[in-house]
Amino acid sequence: MREAVIIGGGIAGPVAGMALVKAGWRATVCEAYPAAADAVGSWLALQANGVDALAAVDAQHLVDEAGFPTRTMRFVTGRGRVLGTIGNGNPLPDGTPSSMVRRSAFYRAVRHEAEARGVQIRYGARLVDARIEGDGVTGVLADGSTVHADVLIGADGIRSTTRRIIDRNAPAARYVPVLNLGGEVPDLDLSGTGWPVDQFQMMFGLRCFFGIHPNPAGGAVWFANPVQPQEPHEGELEAITADQWRERLARLLHGDRGPVADALRRAVRQAPPDTLRPWATYDLPSVPTWHSGPMAIIGDAAHATAPSAGQGAALAMEDAVIIAQCLRDASGPDRAFAAFERLRRRRVEKIVANGNRGSNRKAAGPVGRVLRDAILPVVFRSLGKNDGAATRWITDHHIDWDAGTASGAAVEELDRR
Repeated sequence: MREAVIIGGGIAGPVAGMALVKAGWRATVCEAYPAAADAVGSWLALQANGVDALAAVDAQHLVDEAGFPTRTMRFVTGRGRVLGTIGNGNPLPDGTPSSMVRRSAFYRAVRHEAEARGVQIRYGARLVDARIEGDGVTGVLADGSTVHADVLIGADGIRSTTRRIIDRNAPAARYVPVLNLGGEVPDLDLSGTGWPVDQFQMMFGLRCFFGIHPNPAGGAVWFANPVQPQEPHEGELEAITADQWRERLARLLHGDRGPVADALRRAVRQAPPDTLRPWATYDLPSVPTWHSGPMAIIGDAAHATAPSAGQGAALAMEDAVIIAQCLRDASGPDRAFAAFERLRRRRVEKIVANGNRGSNRKAAGPVGRVLRDAILPVVFRSLGKNDGAATRWITDHHIDWDAGTASGAAVEELDRR
């Protein structure tokens, strides 16, 4: 039986393991951390195309277990003016919609499901090098041990070691000038707002972009994207206390008005300290080399997108399933990985570009805000036409597990375009 070693135990790695097992492979996931190190209090938006990727490996039930539906996004200005509402993609045929999922719960569920299906997950297994040997590849781990398999797939994130092994000149991540922080406020009462419980309220504030979403079980999930023109140096963000961030966010909300702004003020006041820990934003607009021989990269290692796109996890899971299909269908790793890149590069790079534009709108100055707030209603009206047809290429992407890939019509069709 053919065997794969997957580097990285976040989302893409275990999903790739499940997909490869379904394709008839053995799979081992090597996770650098000694145990699960999921972000407490952090949530992620999993749009319909990500749920569809899970459905391709019969795992969409994991979404329901870790979160709740989010079907639309409503955008307002800091003055309370409504800019527009757009959808989060059509639900799957079984009714599963886009969802907000608690990151830690979702990561655990995906890993446990992978292990239940026969995927081995090794913790404390940090890749430091790899070499092609015979008809396979040997990964060298930090503790001096090695792992050997037919293929090695790097799902090791935006600072991927696998990417640098494949191409020593691979680009580094690009800094995007906004920060991210937020999480869950369990006791926040939004019952008087009248907002649908499956709708995200997004606010282009006077000084900062914010979002808040009711949790049907009570409370709310929120986030903020403070502008940070210069990339933070090591330790800079960690040195700022939760109380200092609470005060800064209150200042950023000063002058904003309307129900969304009022709810966010309450969220900031009540936010647990562990949610007031910001992190910097990065993306990878284009990575020239995705594969070499029996090694390849997927997910953020190949095409990280800014959180404003809402597509990081979804694209990673699409990759995980499609690379397994390509390995199932092709006559060898070279052909499989070449087909994978041809199937994926155009789509993911376009979404990364969209995410970068969205992040820079959040960082607009005074003149940029005026132009943005004048243009966005037109944009949202256009996106909302024909029930969101303009964005369906992103959210309605469907993976047919039984369809051919590397040796079938999918690649040929791409070549004809």
